[in-house]
Amino acid sequence: MTHSNSLEPSTLVISVGGSLVVPNGNIDHAFLKDLKKLIKKHIKRGWRFVIVVGGGGTARHYQEAARQVGKLTRDDLDWLGIHATRLNGHLMRTVLREVAHPVMLKDPSRPIRGWKQPVMVAAGWKPGWSTDYVATRIAKRLKAKVVINLSNIDYVYDKDPNKHKDAEVICDISWKDFRAMVGNEWDPGMSAPFDPVASRLAHHSGIRVGILNGKNMENLDNLLKGKRFLGTVIGG
Repeated sequence: MTHSNSLEPSTLVISVGGSLVVPNGNIDHAFLKDLKKLIKKHIKRGWRFVIVVGGGGTARHYQEAARQVGKLTRDDLDWLGIHATRLNGHLMRTVLREVAHPVMLKDPSRPIRGWKQPVMVAAGWKPGWSTDYVATRIAKRLKAKVVINLSNIDYVYDKDPNKHKDAEVICDISWKDFRAMVGNEWDPGMSAPFDPVASRLAHHSGIRVGILNGKNMENLDNLLKGKRFLGTVIGG
C-alpha cells in the first residue's frame, strides 16, 4: 500500500530511531552517509530539518551493563538512555556539520534561538520523555503538522509480526485506535512504533506521524518530493 502525498518543502521534524544509527552497538556509517546525501539534496529544494536521534543499541548496552552490576531505578535507566541519545546526536551533528546548527538541542521547552542553518540536531531531554516526545514537542513549537519517524520497520502491524504469523499491516490509523494499542505509559527501553506519551501530545496537537523504514532511502526521497510513499500514517 502506498500513500498519496502533497508535502511541500517546509520544516520537517524527523525522529531517527537509534537502531538505525547504532543497530547492534556498531555504528552504521553507510546509513549516516546515505542520510547525509539525502538531507543535503533536499536542502537545495527548500527543506529545513530537525533531526532527533534515539539511543538504540548504545542505550541498551549501557542499561544492560548497569543492570548486571546493581539495582537501578527507572530514572537511572532513563538517564543512561538520554546520554546515549546525546552521544548519537553529537555523531549526527558532526556528520552534518556543514549544514547543521553548531549546538545540539537538548531542551525542547526552550525557544530555539539563533537557528539559521538548514538542519538542527536534537536529542533526549529528561526522564520520562523519549526522543519521539522531544520530536513532537519541537514540531508543536514550530507549528509543524507532520513528524516522520524513521525506524527499522516498513509498517505498523496490529500485533507483533515476529510472534504472530497472522499480524496485519496497518497503513492508516486514527490516534484514538493507535493509542488503544500502545497504552499511555512510557517505559525506558520500550520499542513501541511511537511512544505513548508522544502519541498523546501529537493527538491533542493535531500532528500526524508517518512511520517509515529508514533503511529505504528511496521511499523517504519520494515522501520529500511529494510522491507516493510506503509506510503507516497515524492521525491522518
